[in-house]
Amino acid sequence: MAMQQEVMITQPMGTPIKKGGRWRLIKKSSFFYLMFSIPFFYFVIFHYIPMFGIIIAFKDYSVFDGIWGSDWVGFRYFSEFLSDPYFYKLIRNTLLIGIYQILFVFPMPIILALLLNELKNRNFQRIVQTVSYLPHFLSTVVVCGILVNFLSYDGIINQLLQAIGLERIQFLMIPEWFRTIYISSEIWQGIGWGSIIYLAALTGIDPQLYEAATVDGANRWKRALHITLPGIAPTIIIMFLFSIGALMSVSFEKVLLLSNGSNFETSDIIATYVYRRGLISSDFSYATAVGLFNSFIALFFLTIGNKISKKVSETSLW
Repeated sequence: MAMQQEVMITQPMGTPIKKGGRWRLIKKSSFFYLMFSIPFFYFVIFHYIPMFGIIIAFKDYSVFDGIWGSDWVGFRYFSEFLSDPYFYKLIRNTLLIGIYQILFVFPMPIILALLLNELKNRNFQRIVQTVSYLPHFLSTVVVCGILVNFLSYDGIINQLLQAIGLERIQFLMIPEWFRTIYISSEIWQGIGWGSIIYLAALTGIDPQLYEAATVDGANRWKRALHITLPGIAPTIIIMFLFSIGALMSVSFEKVLLLSNGSNFETSDIIATYVYRRGLISSDFSYATAVGLFNSFIALFFLTIGNKISKKVSETSLW
């Protein structure tokens, strides 16, 4: 009996597989596809499908008329926001907190990863890693509750200040202290978790490079400067670009929970303004326009940062 010749399918990499073999490969890796499906459907359901709602930024949206039944108003709400007396204060506060996050929060996980990489005692290294990871798993409400209790007039911080002869400070009532408190809490909460990706990148550096540098007489500082940092530079650049993209995405929950009437001058950001206009005042079209404007600014910064990265290095997002 003549055997039928099996039809071969060529993959992009040039590896031939039998017809029907692709389905067998998918079935064999079904567990991994199942794991992938969870974040995939999460982003589709909660991020991509809701993007349809941005159309109300260009309409005089009414709950009773619906999205399609509401009248088109074009860029009216964008113009209103640009002429809003809160505009410059909101942009200033959001940008300053975002810039401070890049200047102070972004480098800290890199520094911690470099320090942990230099530890010879692996047990101590694991302890430090575990302790530094823990704050990440605390909810924002819990973190803000801790901050409010510690920084209150009768809190432990003011008790320590009084014990060393200094006057007590109303930290959360003074506008100048808000950004310091916010950035410090972000460092404490994210330094350990953020260092994971850099520690993973450090494992990809060839140990023979360190051995050769040691033979040549390079000390720890020179090895870190000439081997470690260049080895994780692509990872640092990618994470830096992500940070630029999130420049305008200041943590709404933490700002809302830590802000009050006294520190409102520095704590009011675009996200809290959108919350007040959209949910409290039910001005959905205006709030959507402000949020969309914020997203365009973030996209602009990300595009500029990506172009600069592509010119000065070989690493970029696209």
